[in-house]
Amino acid sequence: MKRLVVGIGGVVQHLCDNHVVTNGGKSTLAKSLYEQIPNSYIIPQDSYFKDDCLVPVDRNGFKQYDTLDALNMNKMMTEVDSWRADPLSFLRQRGLNIKSSPAIKQVYVLIVEGFLIFNYRPLNELFDKRYLLEIPYDVCKRRRSSREYSPPDPPGYFDGYVWPIYQINLQEMERTTSDIVFLDGLKPKEELLAAVREDIWQEIDRLKEKN
Repeated sequence: MKRLVVGIGGVVQHLCDNHVVTNGGKSTLAKSLYEQIPNSYIIPQDSYFKDDCLVPVDRNGFKQYDTLDALNMNKMMTEVDSWRADPLSFLRQRGLNIKSSPAIKQVYVLIVEGFLIFNYRPLNELFDKRYLLEIPYDVCKRRRSSREYSPPDPPGYFDGYVWPIYQINLQEMERTTSDIVFLDGLKPKEELLAAVREDIWQEIDRLKEKN
């Protein structure tokens, strides 16, 4: 049994009515990969936010959703480690159909998607492939401002917290990880999917050839 762990990272989050909203496209990419790669499974980082009352607040009164302190990473790692121990049993325990084909018969793929997956060392060390979707400041701000959030962003939240913390997290990723594939989030989603899917299939083929 062979395993491949893929990380799909992206831009900042927003917690809205207990659901995380993002504007970068990583969730769409991860779900599309899951639909097209047999024996795969997605673990989304945004499923592990702590209760809102436990999310820290900075000196300006802004909720710090975009930090590791806002996430229950121990719980997330328990799920990841459970998959790594036995992917087949992991999938069966969750009632998922095992989609086998001759091309990928013994390769199981875990897709981990989130905004800080490359900033948490115990998780980052597990990735075989790393992809990061990027969009520029003006596009990210426009997309965010075009949506209605509940609760709404407080005045100055994007420029005072959201974008600066994204830049800090990005710089940390670049310092600690050298093999991230940066993706242009402005490209059509079909083009991005095709490129990443092809790269992953090549890695699957490589794993198949190993004894």
